[in-house]
Amino acid sequence: MASVSLAQARRELDDDQLEQMARRVRRDVLKMTHLAGSGHPGGSFSMTELLVTLYTRFLDVDPDDPDDPERDRFILSKGHCCPGHYALLARMGFFDRDELWNLRRFDSFLQGHEDLKVPGCDVSTGSLGQGLSYANGCALAADQDERDFHTWVMLGDGEVQEGQVWEAAMTAAHRKLDNLTAIVDYNKIQIDGFVNDVKGVEPLAAKWRAFGWHVIEIDGHDLSDIESAYNEALDTEGKPTLILAHTVKGKGVSFMENKAEFHGRALSEEEMEQALQELGEEVA
Repeated sequence: MASVSLAQARRELDDDQLEQMARRVRRDVLKMTHLAGSGHPGGSFSMTELLVTLYTRFLDVDPDDPDDPERDRFILSKGHCCPGHYALLARMGFFDRDELWNLRRFDSFLQGHEDLKVPGCDVSTGSLGQGLSYANGCALAADQDERDFHTWVMLGDGEVQEGQVWEAAMTAAHRKLDNLTAIVDYNKIQIDGFVNDVKGVEPLAAKWRAFGWHVIEIDGHDLSDIESAYNEALDTEGKPTLILAHTVKGKGVSFMENKAEFHGRALSEEEMEQALQELGEEVA
């Protein structure tokens, strides 16, 4: 199995190698969604650096023991972007990478939204707005059980139009869940167009601060920004942390960037050839 163990990745990946892993994840996302004929590549691409940095440098999980009760938790609340998570989990050794090519098939555990059947997946997601509530439960349970694990949750920017997100935000601050970090993948595009044209969410940082969260704004594709924000989140006491990551939908492929059409569509053969070349793969 051509994958890198988590221990090896943490020990060996410098920034150049991490960027290379991000390109590999993006290539795998394109291939698996192309074979399936459907999927969500745009939002998978916008969160790639955020996830790769989290899994290789911060998240305390073990591919050989994915259900360890002491592990950190990661909830992909924007569950439709699971191709990006699946590709990374496979690269990290949670399951055989060849399974990626079975995305959305009836006999595969890799479906169009995350499911607990996937090794390394902590919750079934896809119904938007619910992941932060689940993350609250994980973080609160850790406090009550006196366990040291940290809970991370990835939200979409269109997702924060859901009222349940703000109920959960209020609860987390009230409970002072400083063992919880939420990341908003702020690529500013959802399936119907630009987020602030569909239903405006600004001023987003100010709203989270008003709800009692520690807020950090970053470039969600800058590895130094990401690492600094994650360290700051882990050092924050007395309140949960929200990382507002400014990202680009379809990041890494020129014709996909900032295009709503690539929110939920696989690439054609011609598009695949150009995209894979841009991501550094030789195409015959």
